[in-house]
Amino acid sequence: MSRTRLKNDSLAFALQGAARALASVREGAALPQALAGVFAATAAPPPSRGAIQDIAYRALRRLGLSQALLDRLTTRAPSPPLLHVLLCCALALLAQPDEDGSFPYEAFTVVDQTVEAASSSLETAHGKGMVNAVLRRFLRERQALLEAVLKQESARWNYPDWWITETRQAYPDRWQAILEAGNRMPPLTLRVNRRRTDVDAYLQRLREHGLQGERIGASAVRMVQALPVSQLPGFDAGLVSVQDAAAQQAAPLLDVRDGMRVLDACAAPGGKTGHLLELADIDLTALDSDPARLEKVRQNLGRLELSAKLASGDAAARNWWDGKPFQRILADVPCTASGIVRRHPDIRWLRRKSDAVRLAALSGRILDNLWQLLEPGGKLLFATCSIWPHESERQAAAFAARHDARRLDAPGQMLPTAALEQDHDGLFYALFQK
Repeated sequence: MSRTRLKNDSLAFALQGAARALASVREGAALPQALAGVFAATAAPPPSRGAIQDIAYRALRRLGLSQALLDRLTTRAPSPPLLHVLLCCALALLAQPDEDGSFPYEAFTVVDQTVEAASSSLETAHGKGMVNAVLRRFLRERQALLEAVLKQESARWNYPDWWITETRQAYPDRWQAILEAGNRMPPLTLRVNRRRTDVDAYLQRLREHGLQGERIGASAVRMVQALPVSQLPGFDAGLVSVQDAAAQQAAPLLDVRDGMRVLDACAAPGGKTGHLLELADIDLTALDSDPARLEKVRQNLGRLELSAKLASGDAAARNWWDGKPFQRILADVPCTASGIVRRHPDIRWLRRKSDAVRLAALSGRILDNLWQLLEPGGKLLFATCSIWPHESERQAAAFAARHDARRLDAPGQMLPTAALEQDHDGLFYALFQK
């Protein structure tokens, strides 16, 4: 409920919008859907949407630290929840600098505009004095407060305690680097449509538009600076798609050739679908259980001027199947998505420890079912964006044992990394031949 209307180009407007998005995430919504709801409700113009999104993502990447600070700065959790997440958004802007050592806003501006945001809503106006006092105390005692709370692992790493424990147990020598990579800002990585152009030609096109990119894979270009896709040369014409460098390894592993009958199971939103179709003239079926997400596949293929048979159905069942076996199957199965948290920082706060076991069981049923749809000599690629072994390597080993499947060369577990030479999310690939 609004008390006073904020200027939509103000930091207060952005803080209030980001706080409402975080409140939705706390209730179980994924961040993209939460942001879409805020944008629709506020009719925020594009620049304001960018600011709201930036603050929301920052706040989720630093939520463990912000919550630990609030525990020190308040005697009880600020109420209503909207006031609590508004303070989390403000502390995310004040507590730690960006990777380049700078802060996005002056401290006094953040305090003033957070108070303004609280004042503007009937839900939070009663707490504006508390907001002012908490943030000003933080600035006065900043060093001592940070030294105290950073002794807590959830504040130091900005993940739930169980997530930190799971990562340490799975990767005792690399757990810190993995957690750190998940807190980095992801790059804008593009897949060049090699039906229409090549990497060298597209890099030249970027330079002609005053933009910079660098090759980090066979078809992968990492932009030096992120920008809206609408500003990418040739994006609307289908010259490039946004896709992480690790995700770009899926389609080539299947070695598709013209005329093959191919299934992309769990296909939405269609990044790998498009890549497969860019590599060869194939008869491809894109399957997904969510009709709304299938529409996203249709839109992506339309931009690329490619086509596939879209099927709505459960990959663990066969009521959608026409009975003809496939020569190649991509099984990008459901998982906790623990390998892509740098792009989706809400995941770490939405997941529960038990989710990995539940999703691994579902993935096993999907793999068992899809194996029956593969013709002899055909190949199935098991892909997941998880770093947990029971969703990746252990799942692959158990599947191979159940079906006596021949395992071919594939990358296996790719851990998230943000280096100059390699910059990708955490994905797992296992390739099997029947």
